[in-house]
Amino acid sequence: MNNLAVNLPTIPDDMIRELSAVVGKESVHIERAKVDEFKDPYWLPGDETYAASAVLQPTSTEQVQEIMRIANKYGIPVWPHSQGRNVGHGGPSPRVRGSIQIGFQKMNRILEINDELAYAVVEPGVRWFDLYDAVKAAGYSLMVPCPDLGWGSVIGNSMDSGHTYQFYGADYMFPTGFEVVLPDGDLLRTGAGAVPGSKAWHLYKRSLGPSLDPLFVQSNLGIVTRMGVWLKRLPEAYAPVMLSIGEDSDLELAIDTLRELKIEGHLEGVPTLYSALRAAVMLRDEPGAGGPGQLTADEVREIGERAGVGAWATRAAVWGDAEIVRIKLRRIQEAWAKIPSGRVDAPRTYAPHEYDEIVYSADQIMAGIPTLKAIENTPDHIAHVDFSPIVPMQGTEVRLVTDEIRRHLEAAGLNFSAAIMLTGERSGIVLAGVRYDKTNADAVRNAFNVVKLMVSRLGSLGYGVCRPHLDFMDLAADQYSFNGHAYRRFVEKLKDAVDPNGILSPGRHGIWPAAYRDGSEWSSRT
Repeated sequence: MNNLAVNLPTIPDDMIRELSAVVGKESVHIERAKVDEFKDPYWLPGDETYAASAVLQPTSTEQVQEIMRIANKYGIPVWPHSQGRNVGHGGPSPRVRGSIQIGFQKMNRILEINDELAYAVVEPGVRWFDLYDAVKAAGYSLMVPCPDLGWGSVIGNSMDSGHTYQFYGADYMFPTGFEVVLPDGDLLRTGAGAVPGSKAWHLYKRSLGPSLDPLFVQSNLGIVTRMGVWLKRLPEAYAPVMLSIGEDSDLELAIDTLRELKIEGHLEGVPTLYSALRAAVMLRDEPGAGGPGQLTADEVREIGERAGVGAWATRAAVWGDAEIVRIKLRRIQEAWAKIPSGRVDAPRTYAPHEYDEIVYSADQIMAGIPTLKAIENTPDHIAHVDFSPIVPMQGTEVRLVTDEIRRHLEAAGLNFSAAIMLTGERSGIVLAGVRYDKTNADAVRNAFNVVKLMVSRLGSLGYGVCRPHLDFMDLAADQYSFNGHAYRRFVEKLKDAVDPNGILSPGRHGIWPAAYRDGSEWSSRT
């Protein structure tokens, strides 16, 4: 964290003219006030370590291709963002100071909604709200997946391994078939889209030869400008379920029970188990649960009991025909009853025409209805930085990781808060959103320091993180060090082959082009 406010980065006048000729003057932003609208809102106040030089807002794939060609000509890196949200991970800010941001707010077309095959095709500026509204306006009986906050981009969230919670959120099945602008401005279509006029581009997940879709997730090998997304039929019956435990000592049994319910098929999607402070906000829409300062165990327990979420509470759901939902709910209740402090809350089942009667945002989200409740219930001065280790879905493993997180947070004077996301049947993510006062520089530094410490400590125990903040992407990547960093060395070879000038998102998730690895380009930009 350095204050580099003096001599903020700019781009050459000739480059400005060329870019303006491509996207229009109104879509080239070089005024500092406008550029600063696309900074990380949760970053250290006044710190310009990750300052961009300009923001471009193209309206077409062809414009993106030209931007990449111009960036290569001038040797200035670009850093794409979709809606510019990504809070807790660095927002839209670039890893390399002076990069040009490409914002996709104006590439916001929904190119297709196919009711019969239940999929849609979107550009990167399409938000979850937009897709939901379009499906509803068309009168289609389709459920649209969504994450916790509906303001973000469908593509942007997916391309950073963001999570949705409905059927296709499990194991990241949601996106299929990409159009990709490569670092040199060339254009690629993945999977079946490589066949001109393909009828199955957004329907078939494999390819002839290597399947490339995952190669562009969390990567700096291309810019996804079009993506297919899989939808589901609206179910006859939808039952939101809260599975809570009153005692923290039952956590291991709760995790093992959730895993078995997932493997048996009684729970689908991505159930998420929240600790008391986070559950009060996420499951019962309580604003600012916890208040300032470090809380005692008794105070945390009181908050959990008052909100009705206990020590831990799971956001889950059952979808399907009414008879199937009744059977699955019975199996879930029978399994959860074996946990000593377990409690099941499943007060009613909804038909699609009753969704406007849903009260809590947690239950709206599991029905595919996007909201902003979690951010609306957060005070303006409170920010967070995420720590997200990947864990096996075994009670003993989850206990070890959550105890480590609790120990580090409490040592730093912070409250323990975590979500355990069952992203698959066998693994999940422990997501600790470390909260701090973003107006207090010491509080910001304290939060980032403790997360970095946890990245190293949990990494040494065999738990890598899945979605690090911009400021510690390199540290997170350092933990993936098997066989002398064979993974990183392999991806660097790909990077150097497709992006020899190192123009696209250098440093994203720890992957640096050759010019930065040898120090020449890096030293000229810091």
